[in-house]
Amino acid sequence: METLKFKNGDEMPAIGLGTWKSEKGKVEEAVKIALNNGYRHIDCAATYGNEAEIGNALSTVFSEGKVKREEVWITSKLWNDSHKEEHVIPALKQTLKDLQLEYLDLYLIHWPVAFKHGVSFPSKDEDYLSLEEVPIIETWNAMIEAKEQGLVKHIGVSNFSNKKLRDLMNESDEVPEMNQVELHPFLQQHELLEFCRENDIHCTAYSPLGSGDRSEQMKAKNEPSLLKEPAIMEIAKKHNASPAQVLIKWAVARGTAVIPKSTSKEHIISNLESEKLPLDEEDMKKIAGIDREFRYVNGEFFVTPGNPYDNIYDL
Repeated sequence: METLKFKNGDEMPAIGLGTWKSEKGKVEEAVKIALNNGYRHIDCAATYGNEAEIGNALSTVFSEGKVKREEVWITSKLWNDSHKEEHVIPALKQTLKDLQLEYLDLYLIHWPVAFKHGVSFPSKDEDYLSLEEVPIIETWNAMIEAKEQGLVKHIGVSNFSNKKLRDLMNESDEVPEMNQVELHPFLQQHELLEFCRENDIHCTAYSPLGSGDRSEQMKAKNEPSLLKEPAIMEIAKKHNASPAQVLIKWAVARGTAVIPKSTSKEHIISNLESEKLPLDEEDMKKIAGIDREFRYVNGEFFVTPGNPYDNIYDL
């Protein structure tokens, strides 16, 4: 398995199991299947609402002794209602309790967006806090404190643009170690990737298969399908692989981590087997030509008439 190496020598497996939208009642078994079939990277988040069930799976697998805790890279994310300094570590400790862990390998600020404490998702302008009320640096300093306390080994961000990364780096000597963002052949984000490489920030690709199972409210009309894109299908046929395997291996070939989600045993195993796919220069060139700058997760769900986050993907 290819890995992303951190400055202290820790290595994060490039392919992980994503758990966004993994239903309760299914995600526990999915995590067990993944770990028992070679996965060593599980991606979680408090807002997914399934960390307690994932914790049951982790506890079961670790207690069986075939897989050790220290062999598995586990990521989680701070939700938007806990950005104030006094809320960061309590939120992290709740995640640790739910996951039945003593530490996380990686903890991320989920979005550069702040809600009032206790607001799971905003319905009106008053549910938000502006970045003047809760600056990202306040949240980041609390993340650093969590790392110093040994609750997490690495810290980073998610859904941060070049500008937001620069702004944070201008205020702190502690550079985010990871930026988890939407990345796939329709949204290749070359400038962001280059900026992260220049500053020793790793990237993780979410929604690598197009996130077709997200809610209808989040979908655009007639949105394009990655899995049915002719160039992807041609490359899959060439290598006797699935389109999903091509998309996952493309992300790994670019030097990023990637977290495809599935609760199907067949797909979970197939997704990991994509690491063996030998994409060549011709394949990569063909995929480079289908970039549309199209986002499946466009952030419009954060829009209320007067909130301060009308352009979260600014450069």
